[in-house]
Amino acid sequence: MTTQPLKRVSRESNLAHLPFVYFLPEELIVKCPTLLRLPRKVREVVYNEYMMEIVNSDQFMDEIMDAVAVLVFPHFKFRGWKEHYSADSPVWKLTYLLGLWSQLLEREIGWGLQKLFDIPSCDEIPFFDPEYIKTTMESIVKMGITENKLQPILDLVRKMPCDEDFEKCPSYVKTDFFRKWYHSRTKVGIMIPIDDCTKGIDEDYHTTIAADPRTITDMIAQEEFCREFKKLLSERDREILEMREEGYIFEEIAEKFGYKNHSGVVKRKQAIKEAYLEYERKNR
Repeated sequence: MTTQPLKRVSRESNLAHLPFVYFLPEELIVKCPTLLRLPRKVREVVYNEYMMEIVNSDQFMDEIMDAVAVLVFPHFKFRGWKEHYSADSPVWKLTYLLGLWSQLLEREIGWGLQKLFDIPSCDEIPFFDPEYIKTTMESIVKMGITENKLQPILDLVRKMPCDEDFEKCPSYVKTDFFRKWYHSRTKVGIMIPIDDCTKGIDEDYHTTIAADPRTITDMIAQEEFCREFKKLLSERDREILEMREEGYIFEEIAEKFGYKNHSGVVKRKQAIKEAYLEYERKNR
């Protein structure tokens, strides 16, 4: 019996991502209540009005996007887990390119809607072996990085992390980052008075500073320059800046000053940064 080819399904259609539902490992899909309700026989989904309502729901998209992101993230070779990064992180955004990963999955192993319909209607779609899933995901992520020239972006993000990329949940990744950001692991230990208004300084740069007294002098002069700038700030902005220097996170500062959420503090920080850059332009 020859299987009739399926009509072309739009890439924007939720149905286009159904093959990925049947590619998820069992240990992951059991954590997705909406996806778990779908029968493991594709015709019982596609030709059932109630099941198609599930497929076309926001809950379906939320769960399949989260699940695929879990499979994709480890192959970017970033530290920690996906949950350590906020939705503003470029790495997070790349893991959620569901359309890309669905297309690459079909290209790599032919796992698309037509393949699902080639399975006899009386047969349930079995779960894939976890190691096979891992190997396949590693392959398609590499393909996606190469074909879309994403490696320079990943390299840059890896070199230039920022605290906004991390959620509030405690983790070794976050602790290590804050230690580096606030220089508690450097040999010099000089705090940068205007955080991220000056050029980024990493541990390798501080090693150079320790061996070059003139550079230390320059850093001290920079601190004095920043202190003069602080005198021009309003009392609130000065307090916000000083709390950031002491290691307070945005949510804690927002609570102190009565902001509804941390975005108000982020905006004030950006305004301070812009004022600093203007001050530097006029006084250097």
